[in-house]
Amino acid sequence: MTTEQFWTSAWRWDPWVLGLSVAIVAGYAAIVRCRFAWRTLYLVAGVAVFLLTLLSPLNALADGYLFSAHMLQHLLLQLVAPPLMLLAIPVAPLPKVFSRPGLRLIPQALERPLVTWLLGLGAMWIWHLPALCSASIMTPWVHWVQIGSLLLMGGAFWWPIIGPWSQRRLTPLLGVLYLFSACVFCTILGIILTFAPPGLYPMFLHPHDSLGMLPTIRDQWGLTFAKDQQLGGLLMWVPPCFVYLCGIFGLLARWYVGPDPELVLPASGFEALDCEDL
Repeated sequence: MTTEQFWTSAWRWDPWVLGLSVAIVAGYAAIVRCRFAWRTLYLVAGVAVFLLTLLSPLNALADGYLFSAHMLQHLLLQLVAPPLMLLAIPVAPLPKVFSRPGLRLIPQALERPLVTWLLGLGAMWIWHLPALCSASIMTPWVHWVQIGSLLLMGGAFWWPIIGPWSQRRLTPLLGVLYLFSACVFCTILGIILTFAPPGLYPMFLHPHDSLGMLPTIRDQWGLTFAKDQQLGGLLMWVPPCFVYLCGIFGLLARWYVGPDPELVLPASGFEALDCEDL
């Protein structure tokens, strides 16, 4: 298969992915009571990233061909799609529904930065253990658990920074420390993967060439197994820190300009987020 044929034929219209995207949009519409505003563009961008990550040829390459594509898919699902979707939710106080017994654990967990930090960074480290990485490719249900956990843990990680419950956000300086430390640990993981001996992920060493793309990848693209692993390590090393740096700049800008009027809301400032009224 040529490169041109691959890019046009490797799209996969997975009904589960499409259904989940529809559910996300429907849930958002219910939360804001169909009062769409400029923030909705963030949701559109987040859902678009989610769809492109799992339906485009990137998913075909990540499914056993290239470790670097697998890594890029992980980064998009954890560091790009969740914060975009969070930014789409209007700022509001904690909904009353979370004061009910059994639901209190959710805000209690999300307001603990150490917990959300460990969830976000833990997802990156755990899913790149060779055994779990192999299982996510070979076993469909593990693959879906991986996708769900990356989205949820990515959302939990960004919650103290840009979550809609304004009173639960970290102060800008603590947020800078939160993001900078995450950058350090992503850099450590990236360095380990970049300089690890080839063969760390054997499932990518001799992939099942179901699409007939392996000769094109190895010969035309020049991506040997060793180069592919190094590229995957560099993707973990550099782009996450750029994302965290953007977040740091945003926090410093917030600190410099002072309190955002949007963050100062009365208890009933945005009733559309009160789940008791839905």
